[in-house]
Amino acid sequence: MTTEDTPPRSLQTSSSRSISIIKSSDMTDITLAQALRIIDAALSEARKLNLQPMTVAVLDRGGHLTALKREDNSGNMRAEIAAAKARGALGLGQSTRVMSERVDHLPHFFAAIAALTDGNVIPVPGGVLIHDTEKRVRGAIGISGDTADNDEKCALVALAAVSLSD
Repeated sequence: MTTEDTPPRSLQTSSSRSISIIKSSDMTDITLAQALRIIDAALSEARKLNLQPMTVAVLDRGGHLTALKREDNSGNMRAEIAAAKARGALGLGQSTRVMSERVDHLPHFFAAIAALTDGNVIPVPGGVLIHDTEKRVRGAIGISGDTADNDEKCALVALAAVSLSD
């Protein structure tokens, strides 16, 4: 029996607390290969629509950068903006479009979020959660480069085109 075949188990510590051991195959983070396929699909859509140069970031469910691609001539802040859109979607568990629709009604909340994150959340369309087939969050995509609506469109098209089953 390999490590991948063994079920999660618990260990007893000296203080009688148990620690669960979870095998890596139980994790639901997005893989580098999946992230790159999503990014490539988003950039393909952007080229098909003849949009401005784009930058696409994919974060895992813990908010860590998994992959980022920046097209030639993309602005020098686009990587930070794309990652901040993805980070916002992950942090609040909703797309940044939903956030953008709520910001006028909850200005104090979003001011607090901006302060809490040192401005690393951008509540404008272009940040979308990545779910697996069982609706579990695997990460988020953030795109920056064109209008917010076009950024979001590329994200949604990419997520619809790429399977996370492998």
